[in-house]
Amino acid sequence: MSGQLYTPICDMLGIEYPIFLAGMNSGGAGQSKSPTPVKLVAEITNAGGLGVLGDSFLTLEDLDQGIRELKSLVGDRPYGVDFMLPAKLENVGSRSNLEIHDDIKKEYPDHVKFIERMIEELELTKVNVPESSPMTYEHILKKIDVVMDNDVPIFAAALGDPALISEKAHDRGMILMGMAGAPRHAERQMAAGTDIVVAQGTEAGGHTGSISTMVLVPQVVDVFSPKPVLAAGGIGTGAQVAAALALGAQGAWIGTAFLVAEEGNSPEVQKDQILGARSEQFSISTSQSGKQQRAYHNIVREAWANSGLKTLPMPLQGVLNEPLNEAIKAAQRDDLAQIPSGQIGGMLTERRPAREIFFDLVNEAEETIDSMKSYLK
Repeated sequence: MSGQLYTPICDMLGIEYPIFLAGMNSGGAGQSKSPTPVKLVAEITNAGGLGVLGDSFLTLEDLDQGIRELKSLVGDRPYGVDFMLPAKLENVGSRSNLEIHDDIKKEYPDHVKFIERMIEELELTKVNVPESSPMTYEHILKKIDVVMDNDVPIFAAALGDPALISEKAHDRGMILMGMAGAPRHAERQMAAGTDIVVAQGTEAGGHTGSISTMVLVPQVVDVFSPKPVLAAGGIGTGAQVAAALALGAQGAWIGTAFLVAEEGNSPEVQKDQILGARSEQFSISTSQSGKQQRAYHNIVREAWANSGLKTLPMPLQGVLNEPLNEAIKAAQRDDLAQIPSGQIGGMLTERRPAREIFFDLVNEAEETIDSMKSYLK
């Protein structure tokens, strides 16, 4: 082999290899409300890549504690924190999920009846809607303060763009990342002052667009140049990392391939679903959050697909789902949870330590790039 995998973004961030752990949500039954495991994030950072802590559902106290724990594990190495900054979010004021659900009952009775019927058909026990608060801009602003107070070196907006915090973040020397599922999203990220954009193809798990990675990445590179672009969606081997670099990306943002790592906190039944699935079994639906999201296609997603109901805007769709998700959680039916995961799952076959997955990606990417030189006459 002639050299080490390297791109300019390695110098920009102070990392050894351009492999990034996507900020993911993972966890037990019901809608995932657990962050990316701190140990998993630390493993990737300490291996020489960049680990990112996904945090869409943590309390402010949990977020602060998670960041502090992560810093204790990685020392001076760089890391990131990732949560959603939605461009559009229904205004729900200061009402609790319970109060909002009461309003949904009045305005969308067919939707509520569907959820109640699902609970009955799945033989679950009805659980009251919790008094917790839904996602609001007010809460997001408080989470941003936690990130700032902890001097997090890299922040990634999992949805939307970081324009809200761009000036304050850059004054502190923070690097900002954003997602793009279409070239127009990259234009918005550029206008927001984003430093790095992730071109995420439709193959990816979680909130994703409709353009494939192969088509999307070069278009985003054209729009976002000279700033660096990472590729995401359908990447789980070193050869695919090499392909992403060939498209103009400076690195790979990888989620699902690490979701089944031994350090991942997804229940074993969910890892089994991913490892035993074909790529076409990871479907796109708006049924969980109100925005387009890819996950393993279980019977809950199938029921929504056949319901004929139009999903509600974020965060109302999530509140609508609360009784079903809480019932799934109470019954410990992890097989019914909708854990975001991508089509690369069809290529994954076993649980492995995250560090082993990481260096297999690095080594195979280096070998692929080296071997392709033989194609030049």
